[in-house]
Amino acid sequence: MVVTYNSYQRATFFDSSNFFSGTLFEKFSSYTQIFEIRPVNIKMAEENAILRTALNQLLIKSSHGNYKAADSIYLPRIAKDSVQKALFRFTTARVINNSINQQHNFITLNKGRKDGVKPDMGVIANGQVVGLVTNVSENFSTVISLLNSKWKISAKIKRNDYFGSLSWNGKDYRRVQLNEMPYHVPVQNGDTVVTTGYSSSFPEGLTIGTVSDFSIGTGSNFYKIEVMLAADFKNLVVVGLIENKQLNEIKQLESQNKYGN
Repeated sequence: MVVTYNSYQRATFFDSSNFFSGTLFEKFSSYTQIFEIRPVNIKMAEENAILRTALNQLLIKSSHGNYKAADSIYLPRIAKDSVQKALFRFTTARVINNSINQQHNFITLNKGRKDGVKPDMGVIANGQVVGLVTNVSENFSTVISLLNSKWKISAKIKRNDYFGSLSWNGKDYRRVQLNEMPYHVPVQNGDTVVTTGYSSSFPEGLTIGTVSDFSIGTGSNFYKIEVMLAADFKNLVVVGLIENKQLNEIKQLESQNKYGN
């Protein structure tokens, strides 16, 4: 019961109980979604379109100095060497368990190591940030949700590129907080908040949400900014997974700085 009903313990001990708990979640999810087949198919089609568009935008420069355009409708037509040059790899998975009412929320997916899922893969829904893969077993994986007070992500205001640290205060599942934004930065309600690209797990420019309220804290040089999330965390069915193909190289290089090498 502790593992099944507490997402934090489930994520921690996932590898030791993945087959039993993962299979249970998958079966239950299948039954509860059996009457939602058509909406699920629509969401999958939308997600595939988004991923194809993202792939088109993220191909690195060709030998001519321009971004090589991929065919976002007929993906198989992309030249093989162009696909290999893509910085990010995309795939999809189905949500089989999800929590939003705890301080440390996690999501369980129906794909794992055998499907190419790895820790630190970014997770999106309809092109909007959802979380980060933390633990992976052979058939399943768990995701630390944006609705987890222990996780922070670098985010910026799209209009002016000023960035800060985004996290959740554990209160409203629809809102997160953008911190460390200097008070001299022009901010207004409705501003779009997106990823900075500083995190190796997410490309730059993925939507997180919009500014819903802001103020300057007493005696502080920074704003208190509320961000309305773009993703509907109560209606996650199909998600996209993003793999940075250069993540290991980046981690190795940054670890040298960390240890003073």
